[in-house]
Amino acid sequence: MLHSIRRRAGFGSVVLLILVFAAGAAAAGEADIVDAKARRGADGTYDFDVTVRSNDRGWDYFADAFEVLTADGRLLGRRVLLHPHENEQPFTRELYGVRIPDGVDRVVIRARHKPKGYDGRTLTLPLPR
Repeated sequence: MLHSIRRRAGFGSVVLLILVFAAGAAAAGEADIVDAKARRGADGTYDFDVTVRSNDRGWDYFADAFEVLTADGRLLGRRVLLHPHENEQPFTRELYGVRIPDGVDRVVIRARHKPKGYDGRTLTLPLPR
């Protein structure tokens, strides 16, 4: 009997693990922000290094931009991505000289996918002061 309980508990753990991974995969979009770093320059503007994971499949299906926004959705900066990154996943690109309004202590970063739009994971990033 003890062997049967252990076997069922192990099976339940495997099922739970599969469900957790499936939920994470379902939440992923065609272009997800997976990491970002911000640096404040001497002039008070910010530079961002943004890492995107996207499902690029050629010129008609790729991550074509990322944006830095305030928490309430105001656009602060955009980097247009000019080509697919099929063989470079995830990839990191920079955005320089972003002016951040006074009182904003964190930003939201999102990626756009051609043709899916903004369907992927965003990242909220606290800003260094």
